[in-house]
Amino acid sequence: MSESTSGASSRRMASSTAAPAPAPGPATAEPAAPASPPGPATAEPAAPAPPPGSATTEPAAPRAGWRDFVRLIAETKPPRGLSAAALTLSLLATVAGLVVPLATKQFIDGFSLSRLTGGHIALLAVFFLLQAAGGAYSSYLLARIGQHVVARLRERLWRKLMALPVPYYDRHQTGETVSRMTSDTLVVRGLITDHLVGFVTGLISAAGALVLLLLLDWRMTLILLVAIPLLAGIMVPLGIRMNRIAKATQDETAGFSGHLNNVVSEVRLVKASGAEQRELREGLAGIRRLQALGVREGATGALVGPSISLTIMTMLVVIIGYGGVRVSSGAITAGDLVAFILYLMQIILPLSQVAVFFTQFNKAMGATERINGMLAEPEERFEEGLELARADRPIVAEGLSFGYAGGEPILKDLGFTLQPGQVTAIVGPSGGGKTTLFSLLERYYEPTSGRLLLGGQPIGSYSLASWRARIGYVAQESPLMAGTIRDNMTYGIEREPSAEELREAARLAYADEFIDALPDGYDTQVGERGIKLSGGQRQRIGIARALLRAPDLLLLDEATSALDSQSEIVVQQALGNLMEGRTTVVIAHRLSTVVDADQILFVEKGRITGRGTHEELLASHALYREFAERQLRTPAAPG
Repeated sequence: MSESTSGASSRRMASSTAAPAPAPGPATAEPAAPASPPGPATAEPAAPAPPPGSATTEPAAPRAGWRDFVRLIAETKPPRGLSAAALTLSLLATVAGLVVPLATKQFIDGFSLSRLTGGHIALLAVFFLLQAAGGAYSSYLLARIGQHVVARLRERLWRKLMALPVPYYDRHQTGETVSRMTSDTLVVRGLITDHLVGFVTGLISAAGALVLLLLLDWRMTLILLVAIPLLAGIMVPLGIRMNRIAKATQDETAGFSGHLNNVVSEVRLVKASGAEQRELREGLAGIRRLQALGVREGATGALVGPSISLTIMTMLVVIIGYGGVRVSSGAITAGDLVAFILYLMQIILPLSQVAVFFTQFNKAMGATERINGMLAEPEERFEEGLELARADRPIVAEGLSFGYAGGEPILKDLGFTLQPGQVTAIVGPSGGGKTTLFSLLERYYEPTSGRLLLGGQPIGSYSLASWRARIGYVAQESPLMAGTIRDNMTYGIEREPSAEELREAARLAYADEFIDALPDGYDTQVGERGIKLSGGQRQRIGIARALLRAPDLLLLDEATSALDSQSEIVVQQALGNLMEGRTTVVIAHRLSTVVDADQILFVEKGRITGRGTHEELLASHALYREFAERQLRTPAAPG
């Protein structure tokens, strides 16, 4: 549809039915921060916010140990019944496996075909089957337990992500945060489902075999135990090195994921800027760093298997040689030696599984450290506080100041009143703190000093959920989620709006015509970030969403600045419908959008240096007058 409509002024934003502004009296140019000359409109900006993803001085998370890992798993509350059943079956399978060498010993020591009966063969087969079936089913149960643990861990992380405050996302890149949810939980899952089974059954089997070895011949068993400190001397240093490499790999993977996310999500900027070669170089550098870490990990892992094999084969040769001597001397029988070797194999194989487990365990320690670091972050408490039914009272700022940790103040001692049902416009040079003020109103941040009051009550005393439910926000580029137009119009609304409510909101937002013209109407897929819709269409979907929320406080962040003139006219009309009867705060970079506001606050270097109506500020505020002359071509008031 054509995005222009006739009969409405693009400059009129306040509804004609809004309550009239009280006589503000003569506007004054309030004491400004250090000499802001009435020169160019691009006045020096205030101290900027630290860019997201920039280096911070956060303390390093403490290194995770096995207790942290066990605690993390225990907090997921693994099913006790399944755990007990898996352990019982593992014990039965191990006992069955331990019986086989004893039966073999009896068979060799008293070998005679006449003594071999069908019952003996059947009994031996039963033990073989019991060992196989018990081991298989216990492995299945342990795998189920592992999947349960990982699912609960991901649920916990997802709940945490939804409750983390905005400052957390300012400090961390998106890809790094996503990596905690995907890559790190996969490492934990791999340890539990792929290696924990072998570790648990291996320990049980090795322990049982060791007891029986001591009963068969304690002298040969003591020779075997010499291998334990040898293996420890090899495995401990390798494990420490593997832990360091694994943590470095996870850090590098998170950084690479963040870079990949940035490039893919802004691929149009990359292509428009001709930055393909630059991003290609940076991406390849990240891939090579990951490759180098992978090679180091492989080199360390390659030492594990041969070291274990060399130690075990050496001990096996010694045991067979020494055992042969003892058989020839009559100290033990040939059956004892065969049983001893079979039990030795039942220790050797589990030891290999244990070695692999600890290699993976060291990797999981790095993942545990990062997951615990995220879970330890402070979170928003949505339901704590008073329930706010309506926000139709004056909003007052008293001595409001804000600055990021370790940075210069962004807002300095602001004081103003937002009257119910009236339009307040916030204008001024870029970097002055206008968007930061919106963040304080939405309670993304807490003021450094001062306070915001609603009808005399601090806004922090109300629950976050009820406070934000009374706010409607329309951004410069209305963000849309992948899904349908219906999904985006109702996004964040707990109730299910009726079809009539959807159509009425679309009509008031001047979105009904283009929606009806689409083949799938309200079920049209908008694409990632709404890419299938034009800028004006996205804005009108955002306005329709705000209408369905029925907010008392409306925040407009220069909602028309990125639109062409035809789209701007239509969106201005839709905004007029949205603003009717609501307390509205407008951030404006175009003064043409706020000349009819009930109150204009001129924010400069974090301070309010002027307030009043358009005409009053033209007469009293030099920088505002220059803005008006440059952007509106308005002649300066005689002075």
